[in-house]
Amino acid sequence: MPRYAMLIDYDGGPFNGWQRQAGGQLTVQGAIESALARLEPGPHTIAAAGRTDSGVHATGQVAHCDLGREWDCFRLASALNAHLRPHPVSVLAVVRVEEDFHARFSARERRYLFRLVARRAPATHDRGKVWRVHSPLDIEAMRAGAAHLIGKHDFTTFRSTYCQAASPVKSLDEVSIVALPYPAGVEYRFTLRARSFLHNQVRSIVGTLERVGARAWGPDQVRTALLAADRAACGPVSPPDGLYMTGVGYPVDPFAGL
Repeated sequence: MPRYAMLIDYDGGPFNGWQRQAGGQLTVQGAIESALARLEPGPHTIAAAGRTDSGVHATGQVAHCDLGREWDCFRLASALNAHLRPHPVSVLAVVRVEEDFHARFSARERRYLFRLVARRAPATHDRGKVWRVHSPLDIEAMRAGAAHLIGKHDFTTFRSTYCQAASPVKSLDEVSIVALPYPAGVEYRFTLRARSFLHNQVRSIVGTLERVGARAWGPDQVRTALLAADRAACGPVSPPDGLYMTGVGYPVDPFAGL
């Protein structure tokens, strides 16, 4: 059966996360599998690089599927998008891949962006797309706190109690923070890179760093929380609104030629 990789973009707001669920709840995986069934009748199961939570967005999710016949990749993407309407999910590209390619297990890196906006007025155009706080944050303090998290650590403190990963030990390659102008405020963008992440790890890290930026925590308290290896030592978990899965790295990028 030919295997195809899909580059996917979606607004996570209306979805109950990526993963298909019993009970007919709307999920991104379920919507795409339903679209595939319109093209090739029968059950379909797709695998993704990351199973984003309810309300989390993506601009560079990757998934793969096996189909019963050969498809022109451009036509397959167009047909899927036609059947995905009116859901806020788009297949940006489809490429044919080798049978040993796996969207999840072949991945060597996941990249996430978190958007946090500081302004008094509520979000309008970005409602549901950013986490809004009222006051500006100390970006240098947040950077100092984030530095304690780089490298290989036991991230139990920043791991959901529902996490199913076999080990809390992960290597975090990047946590960078930039401040950008925003109407009547400022936007802070957190970029995180790692081979893989624990459940709620990114949101737990951002929520903790926000406390540092608000001067409720000192930067060194991030290290203390990390070393505690205790979920109770974590700061508040940020809401899903500002989180985006932006990319997945593979030994050979299947979309490099596009």
